[in-house]
Amino acid sequence: MKKLISTALIAMLSISFALPSLAQNERTIKRKVAIGRFSNETQYSKGLFYDKENDPMRKQALDILSSKLATSGKFILLEREDLDILVKEAGSNMSKIGADFIILGSITEYGRKTQGDQKLFSSSKTQTVEAGVSIRLVEASSGLIIYSDEAKGYAETTSKTTLGLGGQQGFDATLSDKAISAAISQLVENIINKCMDKPWKSYILSVDDGSYFVSGGASQGLVAGDNFPVYKKGKTVTNPQNGMKVELPGTKVGIVTIQSTIGDNPENEISICSYAGEALDTENLTNYYILEK
Repeated sequence: MKKLISTALIAMLSISFALPSLAQNERTIKRKVAIGRFSNETQYSKGLFYDKENDPMRKQALDILSSKLATSGKFILLEREDLDILVKEAGSNMSKIGADFIILGSITEYGRKTQGDQKLFSSSKTQTVEAGVSIRLVEASSGLIIYSDEAKGYAETTSKTTLGLGGQQGFDATLSDKAISAAISQLVENIINKCMDKPWKSYILSVDDGSYFVSGGASQGLVAGDNFPVYKKGKTVTNPQNGMKVELPGTKVGIVTIQSTIGDNPENEISICSYAGEALDTENLTNYYILEK
């Protein structure tokens, strides 16, 4: 009996000591996502003095999407209201924007209606709002659209009066939020899955006195002791079917180990690393990248 208890105790202790290792393996490196300008392509509320930059519906959609992505705990959100200018300046190398992914969105449909039902002693009024939202997810390192979809959301409310009691209800402005939120909710899970399916990628920024400076830091979940493989980029070839440039898989040349992280915000954080492996061409560090295991 004592032997059985001892065996069970050893097994429990083994499991408890293994838990930290398991948690470390499940740790997720947060992706940097830039949310670009969310446009309103509908004609709703676009009067003579319409201001595109201060469109309330556009801001609603932007805030709702940001909130839902932040709640997942898997992203660092970088709002880029001047994204169009940044993309133009970056050219084909959109990784200069400082994000792993770029989200472009638009409200494509919006409509509202009110229906009434009059009876002998009572009446009711139902307000319904329908909104359509389109999303494109762009991988910054390649400039390719990796996800594109559209969804519709609905919201409604009903008010009733009996023998004149109950009051008259004006238009419920919260229905717009609810309809847009319902549409975005249908797309968020796919956005999260597409981003997390792609391994975290980083770059060597500089080499100085044996220290290797890598983009990314503590806010993304990087900690001292983390090891990541370093790859040399494969050559770029042209696909004869569509004329597009395709980068072939890279070759593993070494490993970086994080020694410490510095920086006071996600956009300027870097990690100081040691390196072991083949000698790197420090004059052409853009030929290398770091990939999540």
